[in-house]
Order: sequence, then C-alpha cells, then structure tokens
Amino acid sequence: QLGVVLKIENRQAFENLPRILLAGLRHGRPLGVMIARGDLAVELGFERLSEVQQEILWLCEAAHIPVIWATQILESMAKKGVPSRAEVTDAAMAVVAECVMLNKGPYIVETVVMLRDILARMDQHYHKRRATLRPLSVARLV
Repeated sequence: QLGVVLKIENRQAFENLPRILLAGLRHGRPLGVMIARGDLAVELGFERLSEVQQEILWLCEAAHIPVIWATQILESMAKKGVPSRAEVTDAAMAVVAECVMLNKGPYIVETVVMLRDILARMDQHYHKRRATLRPLSVARLV
C-alpha cells in the first residue's frame, strides 16, 4: 500500500493543514508530512518559520503522523565539509521530527555521520512535547 507524503510549502497548505490531515487519514493509507522549511520561510517570512514549523509538528504529533524535517540541513557540511554554527544548531532541533532529509554533496557520508551523532546527543536531552492543542496562530498570518 503506497503512502502519501504531504509537502507543506505555502500559506494555503499551512492554514488548511488540519483539514488536509483529516482528509488524508480518511483514506487509510500511510501518511507523512514534509515541512518544506525553505519554501515556508520565503512565503511566510523567516521570522515566522520557527513558530510555523512548531505548530506543524504539534499538529502532526497529535494526529500520530510522522514528520520529515527538510531544507538546508547541514548544507555547508554536505557541500564544503564544514558546517556553520547555525546549521549545527538547526540540525539539533531536527530531533523533534521522525525523519531528516539531507541534500546531496561531496561530503554527504560525513554529513550523515555528523547528523547521527548530533541527534544521538540531543535525544538524551529532549523529549517530544505532549502539548494540548491550543488555537493555532494561522489566523494571525493574514
């Protein structure tokens, strides 16, 4: 049975995510969500990205839907062999997702090893939030 990955990449998908998830769950197929963080940052503003991705994570966790953390994860490491400080911090935050999607590059093997090590260390410090659903802030995006 072929599953479906919902790519959340724009305002419309974010605002309608609860309805999209319910529709997807009704079909009984395996379902996942990819947070296309680069596209969302451009569409909603970089300053809103952290908040928006957190709301997507909370909603998917409540619905028991796995999340793919995507876009520019350790990109400098994959391409140049050296990550930036910001990329390492960003990669550490990926511990909240069930899957991390890396880009290609000549140092991809080293990048996978680094990501594995970062996530292993973070796993000792972080537990997924079990937040009660509060009103989502999608209305404030308008």
